[in-house]
Amino acid sequence: MKLGTALIAFKLLSGGIVFALEDHGKAGAESSPAILVEWDSKGSGKRFVCSYHRKNFFPLSDSFISRHNSIFCGPVSSAIVLNALRLGNMDRLPQDKMSIAKDEMVWLPVDYNPLYGKYTPNNVLNERTKSKIEVFGKLIQIKEVSKRDFGLQLHQLAQVLHSHGLNVTMRVDDETVEALTVRQEFTANLAVGGDYVLVNYARKSLGQEGGGHIWPLGAYDETSDSFLIMDVNPNSAPWVWVNADDWITAMRTFDTIENRGYLLISVEL
Repeated sequence: MKLGTALIAFKLLSGGIVFALEDHGKAGAESSPAILVEWDSKGSGKRFVCSYHRKNFFPLSDSFISRHNSIFCGPVSSAIVLNALRLGNMDRLPQDKMSIAKDEMVWLPVDYNPLYGKYTPNNVLNERTKSKIEVFGKLIQIKEVSKRDFGLQLHQLAQVLHSHGLNVTMRVDDETVEALTVRQEFTANLAVGGDYVLVNYARKSLGQEGGGHIWPLGAYDETSDSFLIMDVNPNSAPWVWVNADDWITAMRTFDTIENRGYLLISVEL
């Protein structure tokens, strides 16, 4: 349980624990009650088994990476999606040379390279994207003003994926975007393989601890009208099912220069 949040109700639904969270943080903070169903509950299992929109789940699970710091949800989510799309072509993928120190390599046979080709949070950023030091808060220019901009905004996340040759459609979730359109695009994406959704939302809108967050969308259950969040920080925020209306509200929040939203991602045609 996080600071500023109270557990206001719980009950059993379809055999699984459902809990409603309400934020009682600072005045003006983004907040709304939300019902979250944890991934390891019986209710979750029923939703998953009955879902016709879960094609993305299995390749994302195979490529899943848990983030190791509180800033890198964007690079981690990007690496997961890139691996889900391309992991079968390991010879063409970049190697994470930062994962093994030079003094560790000296014990290996001469000319032997132990590294596999794989996307990781260490190699998805490049000269065409925001740099690692900028993700960690180095001053950058935003609307002619120098300021710190931690993590990745939605358009910066799109830039990362574009830089690796993917086809990316960006949706800024503001008052011009109909909730029905969001549902239709999400469910269409989840019903077929080979394309993915990355979402940027405000944690506080779902009663969770922290600010903006990014992760891949795993599945949709039509009966409960809920989406599966595959959180990249499962040590403190487990995967959960979130009601669609609550979820859309959590995306429709402001982030630095524009609203948050989502990316529809596929291999470049």
